[in-house]
Amino acid sequence: MKIAYVINSVEGGGAALPVPAITQVMRENGHEVIVLALARRDGRAIKPMIQAGLTVHVREGNRKDHLSALAWLNREIAEQKPDLIWTSLTRATLLGQLVGLRQRLPVVSWQHSARLKPANARLLRLMRGRSCLWIADSSCVELETERKLGLTPKKLTCWPIFRASDSFPVALPWSEARPIRIGSLGRLHPVKGYDVLCDAVRFLGKIDGLPEYEIHIAGEGEERDRLAAMITRDSLPIVLDGYNADPKEFLSTLQIYVQPSHWEGLCLAAHEALLCGVPVIASEAGELPHTITDACGRIVPPKDPEALALALADLLRQPERLAAMGNVGRERVLSRFDAASFDRRGAEILARLERILRPRLRKMARKAKIHLGQKD
Repeated sequence: MKIAYVINSVEGGGAALPVPAITQVMRENGHEVIVLALARRDGRAIKPMIQAGLTVHVREGNRKDHLSALAWLNREIAEQKPDLIWTSLTRATLLGQLVGLRQRLPVVSWQHSARLKPANARLLRLMRGRSCLWIADSSCVELETERKLGLTPKKLTCWPIFRASDSFPVALPWSEARPIRIGSLGRLHPVKGYDVLCDAVRFLGKIDGLPEYEIHIAGEGEERDRLAAMITRDSLPIVLDGYNADPKEFLSTLQIYVQPSHWEGLCLAAHEALLCGVPVIASEAGELPHTITDACGRIVPPKDPEALALALADLLRQPERLAAMGNVGRERVLSRFDAASFDRRGAEILARLERILRPRLRKMARKAKIHLGQKD
């Protein structure tokens, strides 16, 4: 098959990050893939996609010019002539479904969020029949998608998008000669809860007997100025590092990782931190409580700075145990999301799609032979 993989943007984060690994499985199973991005945003995901050997077409537009984006996607699909449109996130899915309807092409759609906005849920439920298969990126998203869109197992399956490799670097253990380094990796966006983290650190400052620590947040986004103001106002030991192009290097410098999100899907960053051998304190959001146990981290309620502060204090009081907790987390992630299972699951879904689309592909092949015969 020739697959048009349609994404919202090539922003350096979120659903764009796993595209190289996902499309590698597609290509290894004999399919051709092109990536169509409805907007550039910061464009940081383009380089790793090109390095992975992908062809990437990017529209110069924004997040809200839906009619222009629809027209562009319709032209690109008409020109590229794919056999299948594969969409990711709500905007790309709805526009891809409309183009698929117009050009009589089948559509497959990812779901990445364990919390659909009410308006998006209504639209996707209305259009659910326009995708021949829906794919959840984790077990928690599968449950949410089944509940919100009313999909049956015949139309919904799961392909966890985290491909855990044991070649991932392991963080260095804490040394008494330096502060305990706490970190987080993500967009500076309200949903990530970094304002909650700031409030938690303010609570943490009132707890006596804790070792020295420092907190680094690697990321950029619309919340930078507000977070910087909170950090300055309360003299918090938090550094906004800015965008980091090498997450592995950043994570390998940490002894504790924190993910205070209001909601999540799989949450790649927190899982990568576990893979790096770093214990994780995270909100009860998305897939995180399914992966994190007390043996490798802590789960706290979202939007609860005092609970987050107490969890941080708990781990800070036992720095000598952090490396062992990290080892448990690494083994847990490698067992839940191993590379062989990722590749095998992707191949199973592609084979399933081939069976679904086989009558259409045969019909197209017959038409092509007839056309070539007439041309000769």
